[in-house]
Amino acid sequence: MNKGIEIARGKTKVLYEHPGAPDQLVVAQTDGISAGDGARKNVIAGKGRLAAQTTARVFRLLNLCGLPTHYLSGGEDDDNNEMLVRRANMIPLEVVTRGVAAGSFVKRNPGVARGALMVPRVIEFFLKDDARHDPQIAPEQIIADGIASPTELGVMTELARLTFEVLAHAWRKRDVLLVDLKIEFGRLVGGPDKGQLVIADVIDNDSWRIWPQGREELMLDKQMYRNLPEVTDAALERVKAAYEQVADLVGTFPVMRPGMAAVICDGPERVETANAVAQALQQLGLPTVRHVASPSRTPGYVLQLVQQLEATFARVFFIAVGGDEMLRAMLDAASSSPVFGAAGDANAVAMQCAKMLALDDTVLYGRTLLMQANARSLVLQADAMLQQQGQMPPGVGIG
Repeated sequence: MNKGIEIARGKTKVLYEHPGAPDQLVVAQTDGISAGDGARKNVIAGKGRLAAQTTARVFRLLNLCGLPTHYLSGGEDDDNNEMLVRRANMIPLEVVTRGVAAGSFVKRNPGVARGALMVPRVIEFFLKDDARHDPQIAPEQIIADGIASPTELGVMTELARLTFEVLAHAWRKRDVLLVDLKIEFGRLVGGPDKGQLVIADVIDNDSWRIWPQGREELMLDKQMYRNLPEVTDAALERVKAAYEQVADLVGTFPVMRPGMAAVICDGPERVETANAVAQALQQLGLPTVRHVASPSRTPGYVLQLVQQLEATFARVFFIAVGGDEMLRAMLDAASSSPVFGAAGDANAVAMQCAKMLALDDTVLYGRTLLMQANARSLVLQADAMLQQQGQMPPGVGIG
């Protein structure tokens, strides 16, 4: 990858300027691994490649879900362990989302049983300061110290939670429990979104705890390295094998399996409604086909459409747009695929369909979470503006 001068170097990565693009950087992963704020350091040949692959694949998934990240491209074998990212001024915080009680949380909260499920998720902030061993910092202290504004703190909290839930969904589909997750944020330094908060740095196998089958003794993450009583070549090979397995599993994350949405309306007077439903589905990334077929006027055509669409698409679901239940009932009786009625708001119908498909599609799952989060954000912002100024705010969200 074309890169300029080195501008920063950390324990596991190096940052370079990108020639001709001052608002972009090249991030190169190294083969280093460390623990205890650098008290234990080793090199595992090939770890940089695995870290770059894992990070790129995670960020691609988050981008597909609509979450704001700094990732642009790169990270695979032919990229020399390098990624192209949008340049951001990093906020000196590690944001940790906990779904299961483990690690330092249990030590700080002895009344919480190790392995206990944490719902709602617990989100903690730690100040990036190796000399002080990254101390925990309270939200009010973050604001008081000018590290982030109250609004930024709220956005980071919500984005951390969303990121955790998206990755937890992806891991659940592979019978792996995501225990906790550490991410970082930055403010974009240029471009049309200058100043926007984005998920930045890296998200690799050093960033989480993951327990296959929910069993801690089967862990595949960096905790394996931390737990080593003695660092030997054989032990490092076992760590590398786990990192390779994780990179391969994460490679299956950024995949959509949305299927085809067949929007059927029972007459020309319903076409406008059908178009609104199709548009809402397309905003979620769901492909659609539209037809007009009436159970009372063209019943044979309704049955023919069902047969043709089910023979054409491996995954299809039907949305009945009608003045009564006749079309929905006929489609339901004739099809072995899911059938939804289109009563109510088009966006609500699209969300209902997306939730069904999100059972095994992490991208759709993430998109539905983001839409719900933005809807909550709009309500809260509307209320705040109403209290302060007596007027409704423009539509804004976190994605």
